[in-house]
Amino acid sequence: MKKHFYDVAIIGAGTAGLTAYSAVKRAGKNAVLIEADQYGTLCARVGCMPSKLLIHAASVAETIGKADVFGIRVPDGVEIDAPAVFGRVRKERDRFVNATIRQTEEIPQEFRMFGHASFVDSDTLKVETADGDVIIKANAFVVATGSSSRIPEEVKNVADRFVLSDDVFEFNEIPKTLAILGPGIIGLELGQALQRLGSKVTFFSPFGEIGAVSDPVIQKNVREVFSKTMDFHLNCQKIETNPAPSNQVEMSWITENGESHTEVFEKLLVTTGRTPNVNNIGFEKAGLKLGRHGVPEFNNLTMRCGDSKIFIAGDVTNDLPLLHVAADDGTIAGTNAANFPDVQEHERSTPLALAFTEPQMAIVGPRFVDYDENDIEIGEVSYDNQGRATMLAQNQGVVRLYGCRKTGRFLGAEMFAPGVEHTSHLMAWAVQGQNTVDELLERPFYHPVLEEGIRTALRRLSNALKKKK
Repeated sequence: MKKHFYDVAIIGAGTAGLTAYSAVKRAGKNAVLIEADQYGTLCARVGCMPSKLLIHAASVAETIGKADVFGIRVPDGVEIDAPAVFGRVRKERDRFVNATIRQTEEIPQEFRMFGHASFVDSDTLKVETADGDVIIKANAFVVATGSSSRIPEEVKNVADRFVLSDDVFEFNEIPKTLAILGPGIIGLELGQALQRLGSKVTFFSPFGEIGAVSDPVIQKNVREVFSKTMDFHLNCQKIETNPAPSNQVEMSWITENGESHTEVFEKLLVTTGRTPNVNNIGFEKAGLKLGRHGVPEFNNLTMRCGDSKIFIAGDVTNDLPLLHVAADDGTIAGTNAANFPDVQEHERSTPLALAFTEPQMAIVGPRFVDYDENDIEIGEVSYDNQGRATMLAQNQGVVRLYGCRKTGRFLGAEMFAPGVEHTSHLMAWAVQGQNTVDELLERPFYHPVLEEGIRTALRRLSNALKKKK
């Protein structure tokens, strides 16, 4: 059995693993990158990139479809060429994936390995490769094995019929009717895109929330806006699935009022979250204390698992499954693994999460439910009549900004409005810069722009804070 020693051994060659590898190299140490499946990050293959390609195609269709709002006539209407739509998605996706693969393959062969890695003990990995088992010892380890789609019990009867978000990009036709189990960010993004391309979309959930926003005012507005074009069955007491003719799926559910319903759908898309890839890694053999979903307990500022020489990074942490978070995790874990046992805490960037629906959604800083409402004031603005949004015929949504009563500092926001992929960044930078609300009002605001809506909310937040002094 072959044996090797490295300064750092990294399990997983996704975003977190690659950034961890780069951090180790910057520290002047060597590392081996171990991948069990295939190169190419989750983002490039089945996540951020193909989903945004599909969303933009749907946005173009929506814009053309309402061209008459601007006095522009499209006599023959919008014709969706589904094979061409999905063909472009796959073509561009493959280009992104190939770029990532090339980046990974630039790593010298002696520092790359294909195979399943698991801990033998706290100092040793066994890697099962096509050429036999390999033993790896290292000064420190980084686990960046990612996550997989969670499959709920409700769909076990149609295991051969439902699709996951990964599968959507392999479509060649738009399903006439689509049931989606799980109205989270992924479900909403893909569901709205497919609805705009011609599908009748219906969501099901045992819970009452849509998306990730927790502010009740915004949550109410989200439901009102999306319910205009898609159906939502929330707070279902019971959801069941059964096979139907022509490879379709029968959905049965009991409403929160106790009413029973059944409907047949051409396709069922399951977007009920993701689960960390922790099975068969051997954390227990490494002596780690495991928490929820079998993830080792770790320090978010060091990414170190307990007092071990093992670090964790990316989606496998079961924290925030976002590319920029995975990259930050990888940098911290890789740096500390390279310098082990000199482990240092690193400052984390302001939390920022986005949903590329229309209107877009964003959470900056803590979620609303994480605040003590006695400590904050709120500045709110509706985009129903906002100038620039009205020009664009995108005038819907609401933004709520949060400020600290004691210090006047700007703390964060929950947003559901046009263009928040941009305005949320400004808000995140303001939080990280520890700006006060009044300092933000001294910044320039051009006219006419969507950011003027943010200025209105800041003015209202400033007034609310002054009233409490």
